[in-house]
Amino acid sequence: MADESTDGTKTPAGPGAGAAKPSAPAPPAAPTAAQRPVPKPHEPPGNPVMIAPRADREAAAAPAAAAPADGKGVSRRGLFSWAAAGWVGFSAAIGGCMTAFGRFMIPNVLYEPPTEFKVGKPEDFPKGVVDERFKESNGVWIVREDDNHLVAIIAVCTHLGCPPNWLAPLNKFKCPCHGSGYYKSGINFEGPTPRPLERAAIWVDPDDGQVVVDKSRKFRWELGQWDDPASFIKMG
Repeated sequence: MADESTDGTKTPAGPGAGAAKPSAPAPPAAPTAAQRPVPKPHEPPGNPVMIAPRADREAAAAPAAAAPADGKGVSRRGLFSWAAAGWVGFSAAIGGCMTAFGRFMIPNVLYEPPTEFKVGKPEDFPKGVVDERFKESNGVWIVREDDNHLVAIIAVCTHLGCPPNWLAPLNKFKCPCHGSGYYKSGINFEGPTPRPLERAAIWVDPDDGQVVVDKSRKFRWELGQWDDPASFIKMG
């Protein structure tokens, strides 16, 4: 026979009808306020990093702390190395600028030997000999000609300005550049040169008896200037 419950439903009677039905599992209890993690002032509540256990939080932060070891960061030693390299480069640049400035302040000056100089006593030059002692230092040959005229021949080719050489076995001046040739007197006879060699002013200093040569005064044969007494010394 069925029993009627308080809500109006009927339950069949029978063996075990009076046994209690199994109850549903109870939901988990909510954590109390003391058990909840307290968020930090700069983090919103419920931050999963803060809720996670401390070991997990340290493991998650470990790669960020080790980032400089990957070479992406700059160590203190590397910073000093770059600073030293930069300072060396800056110093080199400043040094180059100062050198260029100093070179700019110093004008280009060509130091040439004096045009007037002494070469010795007249008797130091034997007859018929070409004296080459002053060619390299002063650019002249001192020649005592057969007529006892002592002359100073300028060692510059009248073709293109090259320095000729005295060839004693051939008894001539020869330009190595284009083959111009001159006699001992300086008269041209071969090659492309258009005129003889030039002579410099020469005289004897009355104070010490030294022969003085002045290259600033030149005498040209084709202009009849070799007859000028200032172009030679008449030897006795």
